[in-house]
Amino acid sequence: MSNSINFSISGQIVDLHKQKIFPGTVIVEDGRIKEVREEKVSSSHYIMPGLIDAHIHIESSMLIPSEFAKLAVLHGTVATVSDPHEIANVLGIDGIKYMIANGKRVPFKFFFGASSCVPATPFETAGFAFKQDELEELLAMDEIKYLSEMMNFPGVINRDAWEMEKIAIAKKHGKPVDGHAPGVLGEAARKYASAGITTDHECFTMEEALDKIKAGMKIQIREGSAAKNFEALIGLMENHADKVLFCSDDKHPDDLVKGHINQLVVRTLNHGHDLIKVLRSAVLNPIQHYGLEVGTLQVGDPADMIVVDNPVDFNVLQTYINGALVADQGKSLIDSVFEDQPNNFSATPITTNDIRVIPLGNTLRVIEAYDGQLVTGVVFEKPFIHDNNVISDPDRDILKLVVLNRYESGAKPAVAFIRNFNLKGGAIASSVAHDSHNIVAVGTSDELIVQAINNVIAEKGGVTVVNSRVNNTLPLPVAGLMSTCDGYKVAHHYYKIDEEVHKMGSTLRAPFMTLSFMALLVIPQLKLSDKGLFDGNTFSFTDVFAKG
Repeated sequence: MSNSINFSISGQIVDLHKQKIFPGTVIVEDGRIKEVREEKVSSSHYIMPGLIDAHIHIESSMLIPSEFAKLAVLHGTVATVSDPHEIANVLGIDGIKYMIANGKRVPFKFFFGASSCVPATPFETAGFAFKQDELEELLAMDEIKYLSEMMNFPGVINRDAWEMEKIAIAKKHGKPVDGHAPGVLGEAARKYASAGITTDHECFTMEEALDKIKAGMKIQIREGSAAKNFEALIGLMENHADKVLFCSDDKHPDDLVKGHINQLVVRTLNHGHDLIKVLRSAVLNPIQHYGLEVGTLQVGDPADMIVVDNPVDFNVLQTYINGALVADQGKSLIDSVFEDQPNNFSATPITTNDIRVIPLGNTLRVIEAYDGQLVTGVVFEKPFIHDNNVISDPDRDILKLVVLNRYESGAKPAVAFIRNFNLKGGAIASSVAHDSHNIVAVGTSDELIVQAINNVIAEKGGVTVVNSRVNNTLPLPVAGLMSTCDGYKVAHHYYKIDEEVHKMGSTLRAPFMTLSFMALLVIPQLKLSDKGLFDGNTFSFTDVFAKG
């Protein structure tokens, strides 16, 4: 095996087009497949096309694209279909162009989309608002492969003029449109798909996925750091493998160190599905759907391929992109590229007086977070009052939740209450808060919540944990979303912060990821924006105190 662009490699070759596995040699010249020769070889390892994440927000790894690539190639990932929605909501078109430019600095295939929801809703403060001209400019770019997830699904279903204009622009440029419609079934799913929506990654039941397939959509089976739908949906592989793609959506850095799409491949194989069938979903389906320039071990293709020890353990030994060896025996060969730190952050420190909640009733409307899900519920509880202020009640796991506008100085925070974080003492805060990325915090006391928020403000973005013995912040200076440190250092720092949150009592698998979605208004039922408590079912604001 060679680190040259011209080389040959032998083993058990996996041909997804001919749907066969055979011994042979792959000959690479100038970074492309010159010949695939079927012959007897001594090597027993498997040579196959590299894996693709069919829907991910790179920003959620807290790594800039070049550092994300450095970690992802270790797991056999050669390409991502990346929605730069997070940075677009902070920095607009300049943020997307930053992601494209940084991604080009390394040998990895980032395929970005034009973010469709900037802002996601009019019920929150974002850093930017796309107009028709920006979408036209983006969708005309060769680097932009699709219109990213259409999160305003009520608008699409009801044929809102602006939502339909976005889809029309994508169609004009011949680019597919991604969906985002959690819980949408039946006639509503049909209307959503018929508008031109081609995929959905938000299904959390088999019934929903089958409904959307029947409506003509493809299903991206998601297994991320917070939202995990693999077990609920993997049964689709039995009769609908041609409609299945694999994605992570959001992947925190400590999880990315452990694995990526390779983990979904192994789990699907363990469910008894054939290797070629699985790889067609993990490789061919996204290539064909989005028109990606990624090789599949065919003559003339770019040499985008991985070497795996066997199809049971699926240990990735080597990863090649355009013929260049980018990962070898567990070591990434991609160099770090740190450059600009664009940001949009004007929040100023707050005090405990800013998050006081005057009791206006006897019943609190409380957000119920669910582990591994983006959807939330609502429960009704009596408020815990001290000094004419409704405060957190750790004994009943009813904690104060705060969202602060990060784009304006002197803004007043919005406050609500949440359960299932199970913190016994302390607070956490983050400037990663989908979709507008205002500051979100939860904690057991007003004092600690304010300290956590002010930690994030001091760094102009970050994630932080505070309690009686720890005050630890991971700075995220790029748009308040990403670090400019080495990916492994970021993963370790994040791991230590996450570990501390679990020591504080949280039973959530990914408490910061779950926290980041508590401001995601387009996912029902109850969420909190910087403007107030929001009911995702009625798509309107509601009161913290319920009547009665």
